[in-house]
Amino acid sequence: MNNQHVFITGGAGFIGCNSADHFLRRGQPVTIYDNLTRRGGRSNLAWLHEQHGGDHLRVIEADIRDYDQLAGAVAAADPAVVIHLAGQVAVTQSVIDPREDFEINALGTFNVLEAVRAHAPGAAVLYASTNKVYGGMEEVGIVQDGRRYAYADFAHGIPESYPLDFHSPYGCSKGAGDQYTRDYARIYGLRTLALRQSCIYGPRQFGVEDQGWVAHFVIATVMGRPIAIYGDGMQVRDVLHIDDLVAAYQAGIDRIDELRGEVLNLGGGPDNTLAIWSEFGPLLEELAGRPIAVNYGPWRPGDQRVFVSDVRRAAERLGWRPTVSPRDGIRRLYDWVAGNPELFGG
Repeated sequence: MNNQHVFITGGAGFIGCNSADHFLRRGQPVTIYDNLTRRGGRSNLAWLHEQHGGDHLRVIEADIRDYDQLAGAVAAADPAVVIHLAGQVAVTQSVIDPREDFEINALGTFNVLEAVRAHAPGAAVLYASTNKVYGGMEEVGIVQDGRRYAYADFAHGIPESYPLDFHSPYGCSKGAGDQYTRDYARIYGLRTLALRQSCIYGPRQFGVEDQGWVAHFVIATVMGRPIAIYGDGMQVRDVLHIDDLVAAYQAGIDRIDELRGEVLNLGGGPDNTLAIWSEFGPLLEELAGRPIAVNYGPWRPGDQRVFVSDVRRAAERLGWRPTVSPRDGIRRLYDWVAGNPELFGG
């Protein structure tokens, strides 16, 4: 039995429930702190209880914006590990309601760090940051390579040393959390690690059009719903399967003393990329066994032609590399969606 208690904010979400499943399988007690407003959260919790029962799993339905409640929960749990995943996740929603975005992502992250500083200062703290902290990157050269775009330079992807440029309220709020997480290691000695995540996908993801696009396309295909492609579909992203992400989390926890205060990119890197429709579309048609009709719309403001993470530093510092190919990972996701249509209104 591993008695290291793990406290996961946003633990009922896609990444959170898969992380909780990993730690529960290791015999570690887990506390999930989640306001349960995201679609799929309650079914994810039901799945965790089916898999593990309730002996080592505690769920607190609460909001990270409520510091007193959060601090009390952290104090009661006395965790060895805190994984901060709770957040407002969509750029589009941040533009519609920037105050809510700020309060959840910036203030909420500040609350988590303060709660740890006050009540669990020895805990390993992992923060789920985002590649959006690098901004629009309009100055980066892009070339067309067949049916996809590619960087003219940056053959290994965008490194952590690339200048930060917080476009959108979402970029600002997540970027604030990213920098607070880093600075709390420097100023207060917390054992923090900020992870700038790219496109994460896998089972138990309830993707929608403006967040979780891999799962959104798979769900729409299985359920026979329309798919809209903004731009020409040759935009390229690096994708990372949830199993590889959780493995990186575990490596970060295991090495937290040497990683304290660092920032790492976590994505599929150049070896795990997809053009969002010119390559993903044929793969989905192969899985579905039929043609898939899509509607094309204009480019959305700030939509990058390419984003690929340079993950060489993560490989070096974590002793980690992605192992699940996009083809294999998307097949697993497709099979999960097809096997659970009732979760998607089918």
